[in-house]
Amino acid sequence: MKTNKYKVILSSNSPRRKELFAGLGIGFEVRVISGIDESYPPELPLSEVPLYIAKEKAAAYDIADGELVITADTVVIVGNEILGKPSGEDEARDMLRKLGGRTHEVTTGVCLTTCELQRSFAVTSEVTFKNLSDEEIDYYVRNYRPFDKAGAYGIQEWIGYIGVTSLRGSYFNVMGLPVQRIYEELRNTFGFGLGAE
Repeated sequence: MKTNKYKVILSSNSPRRKELFAGLGIGFEVRVISGIDESYPPELPLSEVPLYIAKEKAAAYDIADGELVITADTVVIVGNEILGKPSGEDEARDMLRKLGGRTHEVTTGVCLTTCELQRSFAVTSEVTFKNLSDEEIDYYVRNYRPFDKAGAYGIQEWIGYIGVTSLRGSYFNVMGLPVQRIYEELRNTFGFGLGAE
């Protein structure tokens, strides 16, 4: 059996990211540094923000020899605005009203970093929602409390079932981690093999 030469560290407390990465069948541990500054220069194009933040997260780690740290940041962009995580019910409702009847972009920036090398990339998916009624928005916010999700929604939850009319790009990217692209980078750049621990 091939043994991967890197110990993988996933820098995320997100249960969705943990679940998605676990689906690749590659062993990993979670290590999160709290308090990393996630601000960004105001002149930065919105589509470049998640990759900038993912790189800032990577720079906060003291990476040991033989470790590979994965950092990521996901943003929802609608019109000319980034929708982050809502602070409460009112802001979540406002965000969902902005998304209803429109197409928005979900972009995830990812950094794969070792002592010797850093590979970074961003993946964008386009999601279109039907017009969402106030009743549907209230039901979702009240029952699912999407306050830990960019744009105040999880595509894998009820609102995605009833609201998403089309998706262009990676579904898993919209959930928060473009695992197909990460898999390709691990295989092609870092020499990971199938069935390796």
